[in-house]
Amino acid sequence: MLRDAAALAVAVLMVGISFGALAVAAGIGAWQAVGMSLLVFAGGSQFLAVGVMASGGAAAAAVAGGLLLNARHLPFGLAVSDAIGRRWPARLAGAHILVDETVAFATAQPDPRRARLAFWTTGLLLFVAFNTGTVVGVLAGQAVGDPARYGVDAAFPAALLALLLPSLGSADARLVAVAGALLALLATPLLPPGLPVLVALAAVLVAGPVNRSGRWRRPPVDRQRP
Repeated sequence: MLRDAAALAVAVLMVGISFGALAVAAGIGAWQAVGMSLLVFAGGSQFLAVGVMASGGAAAAAVAGGLLLNARHLPFGLAVSDAIGRRWPARLAGAHILVDETVAFATAQPDPRRARLAFWTTGLLLFVAFNTGTVVGVLAGQAVGDPARYGVDAAFPAALLALLLPSLGSADARLVAVAGALLALLATPLLPPGLPVLVALAAVLVAGPVNRSGRWRRPPVDRQRP
């Protein structure tokens, strides 16, 4: 488990470097980028928020997009509640390092003691790796200078696309992605910067329940439950 968590931390370090460099290239202050990684610690939401602000969107739109993107953490928290601990200081700290990877590592363990060890070990390693990477990326981004001269200003859309691609394995996911892109394109001429991203989230409601034949389908029912 420790070896797998360490390998994952190396990958997260690279993501942190990318975030720090791209944030500075997008005009975000160095301390703002570092502070976001320390206080938010949610890679996908951070990329989204900085992308919205870099395009001229309001801070409220960036925050709303980040909150919607991280809404999945509500059921995640219920799934690993016992692994985090019962005392409120542990719950506060655990909520801060609750990300997809810590949940996956914790729920994969066969007993509660190993689940707790996996959650905290993975969470702390990833937190240190991501924030270290952000600092390195900020320093590198400042050394680049004008991002447009090197084409770094185009890296934000590429980074967001790279984060999105692994989740497009199913037909439903691809359908939602295409519907979201179309909604964003249609809303771009009509709404201020940042808001088309939030409009695109409506694709989950529009396209999610549709199957390949174009018919609406009901969510699966677990008949084994009372």
